[in-house]
Amino acid sequence: MTTEITVMGELGDIFWDLPPWIVYSPGYDVGCSIYVANPTEVEKEYALMARLSSNETVISEEALPVFGYTWFKVAPGDFVRLYGAFRFEETNADLAVLLVERETEEVTDSISTLLVAPSTSALPPTWPGTPGTSTGFDWSSMLMMMVPVIMLGMVAPALQPEKKKKEEPAVISVGGERKLLPPGRED
Repeated sequence: MTTEITVMGELGDIFWDLPPWIVYSPGYDVGCSIYVANPTEVEKEYALMARLSSNETVISEEALPVFGYTWFKVAPGDFVRLYGAFRFEETNADLAVLLVERETEEVTDSISTLLVAPSTSALPPTWPGTPGTSTGFDWSSMLMMMVPVIMLGMVAPALQPEKKKKEEPAVISVGGERKLLPPGRED
């Protein structure tokens, strides 16, 4: 197994919260957060391009509007967080988002994920339990082990016998003098 090392761009960096591959059925939305960082000491303008390709063949390529515009600014030494979603009619393809810097009009950084077709399943893509989404541990089994413990915690207080309240002696005032009555006599 080799570890891929990505060198950050000198004019801008791009990151997102998608894994290297996801199970994807055509026509569904893929939501994500994209981070664009400006590591320079001057304000930069960037554009995002989405490229879908399969086996070195470009299926589609289009600009991604940010706040309705092709170009957007990022302050020096700062970053912006962008929320969005993709929808494609293809699967078993590479989705790449390219960060283009305005002055040079060159791609300064990119991110990608592989869209993998799901196996036959009645569940929607990326739903827990869908073939191909297993991370090696079934969290539902952990939840099922915790349910009896939680139930016992809710029922246990009701099963405990009630503690008898210690009776305090009553206090009365006779002719300005306070007297204690024995327990049970509160006349």
